[in-house]
Amino acid sequence: MKPADARSEAQQIARARAGDRQAFGALVRAHQGYLRRLLLRACLGDAARADDLAQEAFVRAWRALPGFRGEARFRTWLTRLAWSALAAERRGPATEAYDESRADAASDFAPGSEWRLDLNRAMQQLSERERDALLMCFAADLSHAEAAEVLGWPLGTLKTQVLRARAKLRLQLKDWEPNA
Repeated sequence: MKPADARSEAQQIARARAGDRQAFGALVRAHQGYLRRLLLRACLGDAARADDLAQEAFVRAWRALPGFRGEARFRTWLTRLAWSALAAERRGPATEAYDESRADAASDFAPGSEWRLDLNRAMQQLSERERDALLMCFAADLSHAEAAEVLGWPLGTLKTQVLRARAKLRLQLKDWEPNA
């Protein structure tokens, strides 16, 4: 984030903490695409579930915003709220298995769709912890320390899960490597 963008976001956060709904709306617009994309991956393509979780995260953020101290980036804090909602849901009744037909059908005809399908299949073969670690570090673009904080894990555990996941993906996607 550029310094000017960071200052603008800090001002919006301050105004939203004071109860300014328009400022909070600007924060939602700035982060909703990122959060929905991340949750869509975490929900294995279930767009309705991802949207529900994103909405829950924003409701939680509005309620908790007065307590936001700015010790973490706003995006990291918001991701933590979303992941808490997902974790609470995961502890509930089992959800149905991923159905590839629910994924964005238009993307099946886009360039690279075969790669995305193979990547999605490979991601499904990872354990939930491995998948979560990868999503935090690569899809959410969080540092290892931020990802460990969001997931509530020790830093070493996160690094181990990322290494295991990358090794498994590399093995499953070896046919996509040049000169393989």
